[in-house]
Amino acid sequence: MKNETILVTGANGQIGTVLTQALREHYGESRVIATDIRAPQHDDPNFQTLDVLDQKALMDIAKKRGLTQIYHLAAILSAKGEQNPKWAWEVNMSGLFNVLETAREHKLRVFSPSSIAVYGGQTPKVNTPQHAVLQPETVYGISKVAGEHWSKYYFQKYGVDVRSVRYPGIVGYQSLPGGGTTDYAVDIYHYAVKEEAYPCFLAPDTRLPMMYMDDAIRATLEIMQAPAEQIKVRTSYNLAGMSFTPAEITAAIRKQRPGFDIDYEPDFRQQIAESWPESIDDSAARTDWGWKPAFDLDAMTEQMLSHLETYYQEQVNV
Repeated sequence: MKNETILVTGANGQIGTVLTQALREHYGESRVIATDIRAPQHDDPNFQTLDVLDQKALMDIAKKRGLTQIYHLAAILSAKGEQNPKWAWEVNMSGLFNVLETAREHKLRVFSPSSIAVYGGQTPKVNTPQHAVLQPETVYGISKVAGEHWSKYYFQKYGVDVRSVRYPGIVGYQSLPGGGTTDYAVDIYHYAVKEEAYPCFLAPDTRLPMMYMDDAIRATLEIMQAPAEQIKVRTSYNLAGMSFTPAEITAAIRKQRPGFDIDYEPDFRQQIAESWPESIDDSAARTDWGWKPAFDLDAMTEQMLSHLETYYQEQVNV
């Protein structure tokens, strides 16, 4: 493990920011190269600007730096993707192909996450099984279904060790969300700490699978570090943490901030959310590589409010 050299695409994103730091803590600062289409806000000597649509640039980095792993997080998410479907398809699919081809040529291990967006209206909504009907209703979901099958193809055809989990909505304090339908569950904590009423774009009873960032990062590291023979699903593993509604997260916040208020203003994202599961059966991940979440809604809420309170106090004191 000490000899790993890792590249992260989309490293400035909501998950990429935290995952890059976690990888550096585990493997060493110089062993993890952060890349994104834009430079980060802070100075990072191990950052390189990279457009995932530029296959030659990716190949060059792999060769020059002796890469052993790629964590491919660069993607256009659900809400932004619906505003420009062709662009989302191009970025999500061509970017993945470039990563897979680079991995094939240089014999790299790849993490390429999928999403609950792969499901659709014909999927069982409660305890959605590992092997369920995949009929996505967004271009993001369509690209993730295609990506799952291309990843499996590259594993079977070329032996590329591609691993994946279907992320639920990810909630974290470390960065702002990047255009997903589950982003309300991040924004709502910011509004609560700022003592502002939150304009929620989903209806109060919209139940969705969610996960605290710490659990998501740990799951990512665990699946990538597991022995290859334990990875029996080569499309993507279901992954679950908790499920809740906007009304339930509001109630959890009010336990600590009784004056918090919310206004429900559903928009086009409501229809997207209604096509997704309410809860996930992740027994395959638990059985194959020992996955188990650590956070529930109350524990996550306590962490989010505490960290964001510190963040906004520091902004005032700057």
